Amino acid sequence: MTAAERNIATWDVAEVYRRLRHDPSFQMLDVRAAPDFAAWRIEGRAPIPTLNLPYFEFLDLAQDEDVVGAVVHSAPTAILPHLQPELPVLVICPHGNTSALVAEGLRRLGVRAVNLAGGMAAWGDHYHAATIVDTGALRIIQISRPARGCLSHMVASDGKAAVIDPLRHVQVYRDFAAAHGWDITHVLDTHMHADHLSGGVLLAQQAQVDYHLHPYDAIHPMDMLPARFDYRFLHEGQCLRVGHAVLRALHIPGHTLGEVAFLVSDEWLIAGDSLFIASVARPDLGGHPEKWAPLFHHSLQRLLTLPDGVVVLPAHFSTLQEGDTAGRFMARLDELRMHNEGLAMAARPEGEFTRYILGSLPEFPDKYVEIKRINTGLAEADERRASELELGKNVCALTRRPQ
Repeated sequence: MTAAERNIATWDVAEVYRRLRHDPSFQMLDVRAAPDFAAWRIEGRAPIPTLNLPYFEFLDLAQDEDVVGAVVHSAPTAILPHLQPELPVLVICPHGNTSALVAEGLRRLGVRAVNLAGGMAAWGDHYHAATIVDTGALRIIQISRPARGCLSHMVASDGKAAVIDPLRHVQVYRDFAAAHGWDITHVLDTHMHADHLSGGVLLAQQAQVDYHLHPYDAIHPMDMLPARFDYRFLHEGQCLRVGHAVLRALHIPGHTLGEVAFLVSDEWLIAGDSLFIASVARPDLGGHPEKWAPLFHHSLQRLLTLPDGVVVLPAHFSTLQEGDTAGRFMARLDELRMHNEGLAMAARPEGEFTRYILGSLPEFPDKYVEIKRINTGLAEADERRASELELGKNVCALTRRPQ
């Protein structure tokens, strides 16, 4: 570490994400309460040494309300023995305020400590854009929200752009399009999302274009009430032109009844919540796993008929290990055939696949029912409630339970 680096007091979230991908030679001290840490934490492509020690324990040890003084007093016995002295320490709290004081106390003890500016709130709202392909005539940009494991895509050609699965911070897409001189002409959701609030309707309104969705997903699957917004129907085999690029819709029910993937120029599959890098989607978020699993089996078998060279671009990831150092989450279909257990199971008979699915479902997140209500326009959420609902990583993928 250079002298200039030793004097840096903070890292912003973009710097942290860069280091998580390229240079994981640091450690983390998370001073949030233990339940908050257990529910959601920062993780890298490689394991990062991490210590969770709630800041109020420093105050208890020191009997001092001055956080900096409490750290100076208590750190030699409570913190320093658990740190690796050769590595810088990133200090984390909910909003970056308390952690700044903890980092200052550690620096007074000679520790190379930096604060995460904005804390976990800023990490949760960080977006990263990575180029998937740029041929001049076609650009595909993958926009990720690393803390959530959510992925959206922009397909651009001839000055026009389609936004697929936009997340709720829609200004990210408007700014990116404006910076590249693109007009947003299409806004599409591959399905009605349950893990996060969609920005599709709002972005379409702001861009003054149609919002596209399959009609089967414009009904809340549990409330059985229709969506309260206008949209343009997506249907099987539909082709949408974005400049010189063509997006062909493939109706692949299973995760939802209206799940749609988009095959771009017959080479790139924007797969939504169907096929991920390390797993496949779960068919229970509509409350009907026994009925939807056979549909999902048929849909995955259909995807298996695509050419080996088709590149799959999912809507989610579970860990940063699924991406590369540029922050891209993508894999050729032939690679997934070899390494993705769920896809391998899809090649087996329907009954065997269904038993595998039903035996591998993670716990159902109750808040996903409310998120779908908001996404169908049946309920509303202010910014505070939206942040609460989106706390933590998505759990849209199947998780194999330990035997």
